[in-house]
Amino acid sequence: MSETVFLLALSLVCGTTAFIASLRFLRRFVELKHERHVPIAIDGLQERLERIELAVEATAVEVERMSEANRFIAKLLADRGGAANPASRPERVITPH
Repeated sequence: MSETVFLLALSLVCGTTAFIASLRFLRRFVELKHERHVPIAIDGLQERLERIELAVEATAVEVERMSEANRFIAKLLADRGGAANPASRPERVITPH
């Protein structure tokens, strides 16, 4: 075997080994990068969901209070309006002619 063929075969083997090693390194790097970001995103998401849940519950309580106040005002107006209507409406009088 000549020296040129030996160097070509050696460089081919070393190049292939280096290429495979670099691919494994890149794959592991991408996996670690993915693993680092997922737990942080889930923790932040959980906190945001809890804050949203608290805000929705507070809004629901306020809406319930407003609807109770609206029903109370409507009841007061109905009671006050019901007593005033018969007194303000004159009875019809039939006069003999």
